[in-house]
Amino acid sequence: MLWMYAGFIALVLLLLALDLGVFHRTAHVVSVREALRWSSFWISLGLAFSVFIYFGYERHWLGLGLTPDLMTVAPYTVEGVGLAYNDGTSATVKYITGYLVEKSLAVDNIFVIAMLFGFFAVPAIYQHRVLFWGIVGALVMRGAMIAVGAQLIQRFTWIIYLFGAFLIATGIKMLLLKTDATDPNRNLVVRLIRRLFPVSERFHGQHFFVRAGSIASHEAATPGAAVEMDHVVDAARPGTLLATPLILALVMVEFTDLIFAVDSIPAIFAITGDPFLVFTSNVFAILGLRSLYFALAGMVAKFRYLKVSLALILMIVGVKMLLAEWLKLAVGRHFNLYLLAVIVSVLAAGVAASVVAERRRRPSG
Repeated sequence: MLWMYAGFIALVLLLLALDLGVFHRTAHVVSVREALRWSSFWISLGLAFSVFIYFGYERHWLGLGLTPDLMTVAPYTVEGVGLAYNDGTSATVKYITGYLVEKSLAVDNIFVIAMLFGFFAVPAIYQHRVLFWGIVGALVMRGAMIAVGAQLIQRFTWIIYLFGAFLIATGIKMLLLKTDATDPNRNLVVRLIRRLFPVSERFHGQHFFVRAGSIASHEAATPGAAVEMDHVVDAARPGTLLATPLILALVMVEFTDLIFAVDSIPAIFAITGDPFLVFTSNVFAILGLRSLYFALAGMVAKFRYLKVSLALILMIVGVKMLLAEWLKLAVGRHFNLYLLAVIVSVLAAGVAASVVAERRRRPSG
C-alpha cells in the first residue's frame, strides 16, 4: 500500500509542477473561459480516476481493497469478526460519492476566498499564485488530518458517532446562522506574521516576501493595489525582510481551508473508512478548486440556495454515519449508491432553486 500512496503523490506532484511551471509560469489574469476549460480538465481527471479505483480494488493492486472499511457492506467479509472489505464496485461508488461531497463543500470555500481577495485587494493577475500555494498547503494539512482520522476510527470505532453528531450540528448551524464577513486583520495568525515581519503596504509583483531597497523598478508596487492595514512598513531600513499583502492573503486562505477541513474530513469518513479512498477523493476535489474559483467567483452570490443544499448534505451524511449499521440491514449493500443519488438530487435542487430565484429577481422586460 505504501507504494500505491507514493505513486499517487508522485502523480499529484507532477500535475502541480506542470500547472505552475509550464501552463501558468507567467502571471496573468485567468479568464472565465480559461477557468472553465481547466475546471473541465480537473473534473474529468478526477472522475477518470474512478476507473483506476475499480480495477485496483477489484484486482487488489498493491493491497488495494484489503483494508477493513466500517462504512460498507461488501462481498468480502471475515466470518466471526465482521470486518468488511471493498470490491471494485463498492470502492468506485464511495470514491465518486466522496469526490462529489468534497467538491460541493469546496464551493462554499469559494465564497470566503472571494471575500478575502476583496479585503486584501489582491490583483486578479496574482490570485492564481496565491491559490496554487494555498492548495499545496491544503493537501499537506488534509493528508495529515486523514492519516490521524483513519487511525482514530480504526482504534476507537465509537468516534464514528461523534463525527456523525458533529456533522449534523454543523449542518444545522449552517442553516440557522448567518455568516457575516469578519475582519482578517484580527486573525491570530495574521497578527503573528505582523509581529515577526514588517508588512509592506503595496504588492511587489508576485513575491510573498521582499527585501527593502532591493525591489527592481519593474517589480515596484502594483498600481492601485495598495491596501490600508495596521503596522504597514514601506520605508524600512534597506535589507529588511518585508512581508507583502500577498502572504497575508495566502495565510488566510490556508486558515480558512483548515476550518473547512474540520467539516469535510468527517464528512468523507461518513462515506468510507478506507484511507486511500478518502485521500484520493479529497485530493482530486481540492486540485480543481483553483480553476473552479475563477469560473464561479463572479457568480457565487447568485447561488443563494447552494448553502442550504450544503447544509442538508452535511446533515444527511451525519445521519448516515450514525445509522450506518441499521442502513446496512435495511437497505442492503447498495446503500452508498442510494446516498450518492440523494446527494446529487439535493445539489441539483439547490442549483435549480437558485437559478429560478435569480430569474424572478431580475426586472422583466
